[in-house]
Amino acid sequence: MSPIILWFRRDLRLVDNPALNAAIKSGRPILPIYIFETDTQKPLGQASLWWLHHSLGSLQNSLKSIGLDLFMTKGAARDIIPDWIEASGAKQIVWNRRYDKGGIQTDKALKEMLSADGLRVESFKSSVLFEPWEIKTQTGGYYKVYSPFWRRCLAHSEYIHPALPAPKKAIGFDLKQTDLAKTGLGVKRLSLEALSLLPTRLDWGAKLAPFWQIGEQGALAALERFLAGPVEDYAEDRNRPDVMGTSRLSPHLAFGEISPRLIWHVTQASGKSGGKFLSEIGWRDFSYHLLYFNPDLATQNFKAQFNVYPWEVDDIKTQAWQQGRTGYPIVDAGMRELWATGWQHNRVRMVTASFLIKHLRQPWQAGERWFWDTLVDADPASNAASWQWVAGSGADASPYFRIFNPITQGQKFDPNGAYVRRWVPEIAGLSNRYLFCPWEAPDDALKEAGIKLGVSYPRPIVEHKKAREAALAGYKVMRGEG
Repeated sequence: MSPIILWFRRDLRLVDNPALNAAIKSGRPILPIYIFETDTQKPLGQASLWWLHHSLGSLQNSLKSIGLDLFMTKGAARDIIPDWIEASGAKQIVWNRRYDKGGIQTDKALKEMLSADGLRVESFKSSVLFEPWEIKTQTGGYYKVYSPFWRRCLAHSEYIHPALPAPKKAIGFDLKQTDLAKTGLGVKRLSLEALSLLPTRLDWGAKLAPFWQIGEQGALAALERFLAGPVEDYAEDRNRPDVMGTSRLSPHLAFGEISPRLIWHVTQASGKSGGKFLSEIGWRDFSYHLLYFNPDLATQNFKAQFNVYPWEVDDIKTQAWQQGRTGYPIVDAGMRELWATGWQHNRVRMVTASFLIKHLRQPWQAGERWFWDTLVDADPASNAASWQWVAGSGADASPYFRIFNPITQGQKFDPNGAYVRRWVPEIAGLSNRYLFCPWEAPDDALKEAGIKLGVSYPRPIVEHKKAREAALAGYKVMRGEG
């Protein structure tokens, strides 16, 4: 019997995987494949490549436990898929949908080409609660404001179908390398190591590994831990970088090690007050809706008026921000946490992003690119939508004139200074009074704490009040008032 090809992408799991479920229901032997696509619109960043390597290893083991073997290769999917079909004799292929520009283009072209050749091609909803075309405004358009979007989703929550259980057994298709060679197509099966995903720029593994349990089991464990306690205080604690108040599910969601549908139903069934947490899952859905209807969301201003904002591009300032050397402790703590762990706390993301855009007046795209390279949860929709939200250029954006004060943000959300002292240890000896503004500390306090401003810790790269005034002046120019 000819096989069915199961194409994995950002859906590296067994539980609630519609394409996997469809492959098993077909009754055909299954040929699971993964293609590291080298022709994508936006190549993965270094931290994401590290995560992907280990996530694929976890998926391999999970598939083996139910009788399947993952075939991996790399190249352009539009070239590789037809060769795999010819080599295996497959008459059917299934995959879960994706919503980024490059992914849509590839999938659409493949679907048209393969269908024309007589193959059965099916795709499924897997990574969102609602498809972008399922939630519409009263006029038939897409939502550009989050609150009414989420209200609409909640009104249709009965259509969030129960999560599919993981299959216990499946029938695999035995395709040997010798059989591939006979085709003369150049189709190659590669080992995980041969995909060469692990970054060589620095040892990301040794640096990031202690902070994460990668793979589907790690995702399920993270959800269980969160629902066992932190979810109850999530509305408040999600703003506190000094406590373990968030789910840390974002990288697992980004690689599809867990589905939003499973998160929805497990949270609802827990009996806990998870409404605020689920609304953040809703923000992720909203981001995907925006990306689907605005394919260049990661590079182009959603609001065209921002195209004339007078940025002051400065690589030295951007690098100081990247390295956590701005002289503002809450900003530096966040950027160092990102570099050390591949993740940054949600509240701190807003503060660091605002600082780059509004204090340093660097284009938000520069921050989006850095986060894309260094975040293990780099997501094509959430990353772009969130940067535009902070900049004020996006849909349902934060008011452009809202400029976070990095001093008071630290004092309010890291009240005991534990977060800053962890990531900026050179100023840990300062009292809370001066911890977030060390330049205001008297000389004797600095000396006692072992701090020499400009040497052991940098002076502020910009002065807050002046930077705020400059940013607001820039917005006046943008509005034609300057």
